[in-house]
Amino acid sequence: MTANTGDLRDERKDYTLSELRRDSLQSDPLMMFTEWMNTAREANIIDATAMTLATVGASGAPSARIVLLKQFTDKGYYWYTNYDSRKGAELAGNPHAALVFYWRELERQVRIEGVVSKATAEESDEYFNKRPVESRYSAAASPQSQIIESQHWLTEKTNVLRESSAKTPLTRPDYWGGFRLSPSVYEFWQGRPSRQHDRFRFSRTDSSNQWEVDRLAP
Repeated sequence: MTANTGDLRDERKDYTLSELRRDSLQSDPLMMFTEWMNTAREANIIDATAMTLATVGASGAPSARIVLLKQFTDKGYYWYTNYDSRKGAELAGNPHAALVFYWRELERQVRIEGVVSKATAEESDEYFNKRPVESRYSAAASPQSQIIESQHWLTEKTNVLRESSAKTPLTRPDYWGGFRLSPSVYEFWQGRPSRQHDRFRFSRTDSSNQWEVDRLAP
């Protein structure tokens, strides 16, 4: 391919690192995700906790962005942001969302779908207070997703907040906190040669937390 033509049709990659068999699956997708996340972190993959978060606005148009996973438990998958941001507004109107993790070096992908709710105030406070102090100032000062006049304007607003907090420690603002996605569907993808990829979907069969497992065509 000639450089800078925009024609990518001849770009190819064959995935050869591993395979994913039904008999190697865990019965609980959370445990399987934990294993895959640990493998990614132990491999020192850059931004192993980065995930694409997809939401849907009032018009029905989707939007997606990269956010960082900060915690995952049997309650769900947590990230933190400004509640007044675009994603916050979209989740307030439609709590259904999807996450995608892609670990290129391991030729693996995980998709998770579910319903999102706000983390508790205690959970949000705990994480906010763990953040580096400069990150706290930046989070509190930024009107995320809103139009601003310049970077200088944001820097000045952050400086004013820093100065006003010199005597009184900064506390988490009400408009900033955590979200938690409670999963109803997982999909684990392992790249294979000649596009014969392995895909397994876990979906809840009822309210008893039982998971049904299906192999999907690549």
